[in-house]
Amino acid sequence: MKQIATGSMDSCVMIWNMKPQMRAYRFDGHKEAVNSVQFSPSGHLVASASRDKTVRLWVPSMKADSTVFRAHTATVRCVNFSGDGQNLVTASDDKTIKVWTVHRQKFLFSLNQHFNWVRCAKFSPDDRLIVSCSDDKTIKLWDKNSRECIHSFLEHAGFANYVDFHPSGTCIAAASTDHSVKVWDIRSQKMLQHYPVHSGVVNGLSFHPSGNFLITASRDSTVKVLDLVEGKLLYTLHGHQGPVSCVAFSRTGEYFSSGGSDEQVLVWKSNFDCVECCEGVKPQHKRVASSTIHLPLDSHPSVLHSQSFEPADPMSRKDSQTTARSQSFSRNGSLSRAAHSYTHRDPTISSSSTQQNQSQSLPQPSHQDQAQSSASDGRVPPGLANTLEHIMGQLDILTQTVSILEQRLTLTEDKLKECLENQIDIGLHLQRKGEA
Repeated sequence: MKQIATGSMDSCVMIWNMKPQMRAYRFDGHKEAVNSVQFSPSGHLVASASRDKTVRLWVPSMKADSTVFRAHTATVRCVNFSGDGQNLVTASDDKTIKVWTVHRQKFLFSLNQHFNWVRCAKFSPDDRLIVSCSDDKTIKLWDKNSRECIHSFLEHAGFANYVDFHPSGTCIAAASTDHSVKVWDIRSQKMLQHYPVHSGVVNGLSFHPSGNFLITASRDSTVKVLDLVEGKLLYTLHGHQGPVSCVAFSRTGEYFSSGGSDEQVLVWKSNFDCVECCEGVKPQHKRVASSTIHLPLDSHPSVLHSQSFEPADPMSRKDSQTTARSQSFSRNGSLSRAAHSYTHRDPTISSSSTQQNQSQSLPQPSHQDQAQSSASDGRVPPGLANTLEHIMGQLDILTQTVSILEQRLTLTEDKLKECLENQIDIGLHLQRKGEA
C-alpha cells in the first residue's frame, strides 16, 4: 500500500503515492495509449504495454529509467510478470503471446495458436502454465516448458476480455463480453461457476489473495463483489461515472482499486478478513458521522476515508455454482463512491459534501432481507417472504433493462451526432466547390 501504478489513454504511466503529502510521478515514453501496467513481485519495477506496439520497464522512482521492448507488430494489450519476477508474458493484436526475460531483456519464445487479437495472458502462481484469451472466442491453457496448448475453453456467446488464475492455481476466471464471469476448473476442464451479474461487457477482474472473493469491472459503470465460496453476488459498487476498465486487489487484499473512462482511479478498503472472523455476529445498523464508515458485519465491503486530493505538481519524466436468474442474488446491495479519487479533471471535493455523501452511503437492509429475517422469527408467513423475494428479483431485472435501454439511447445519440457532423462537412465541401 505504498504506490499505485496506472496507465491511460493519455499515453503516460502514473505512479501514485498513497500518502497525500507525497507527490505523484508521471512517466512519459509511450507514444500511444497504455493498455496494461503491473508491478513486479518485488515492487522494484513496473511494466507497461501500449498501443504503440512496445512494452516498457520502469523504475518507479524519481529517476524514471525505462527499458523498451520492441515487443510486437501490433497493439500490446497485456503484460504480466511471472511469480519469481524473472519473466514477462505479453499479449498482442498480432495474435501472438510472447515470453521475455526481465533482467537480460531478451525474447524467449512465442505462442501462436490464436486466430484473432489476444486480449490477455497471465502466468499461473507456480509459473508452470500460461492462460490467454482472444477474440477468437477461446481461452487457451499453455504449458510454459513444452510451449504447447494443453486445452482450449470455448466461449460461445462472446469472447473473454480478461482472464486470470485463482491463487490456488487450480481454476481460472474469465471476464466476458456476454456480460458474465465464468470460473473454470483447469483439472476437470469444466465450468464451476457462472455469474451473469452485469448489464454490460465485463472488462476486468481480480481475485482476493484468500481466493474466497472476486471483484469485477464492467462497462455498465459498476464494480461487483462476488463470494466464490457461497457462489453468489455480494455487492454492486457505484462510484465511477462511466465504464469501469480495470480492478486490482492489493497484495494483502486489504484494499482494491478501480479505474474507469471517467479519468479517475478509486481506492476502496475491504474488510473481508474481519467478516470471516465475525460471521454470525448480529449486525448493528448505525449511522456514523466521522470520516470512517463501517457497514454492518453481514455487508462484506466497507467504505473508508472518502476524500479526494490531487498530488502536488506531478513530475513529468521521459522516457460453487450460481443460477442465471437475478432473483437468486438476494443480498445484492450498493456502495457509494469511496476512497481517494485521483483525477485529472476535477480533483476537489468539499469536506461538507464529502461528509454528506458518507452519511448517505450506508446501505439500509433490503425488504427481502427483512422479510427473510421476520419469517425465521415466525412473524411473517413464508408465502409473504417468497412473494417479496420474487418482487425484488423482478425489480433487479427491471433495473438491468433500464440500464440496457440507456446504453442503446446513448449509442443512438452518438450515431445521430456523427450523421449531423457528416452532413455539415458535406455541406461545407459542396459550398467550397461551388465557390471554386
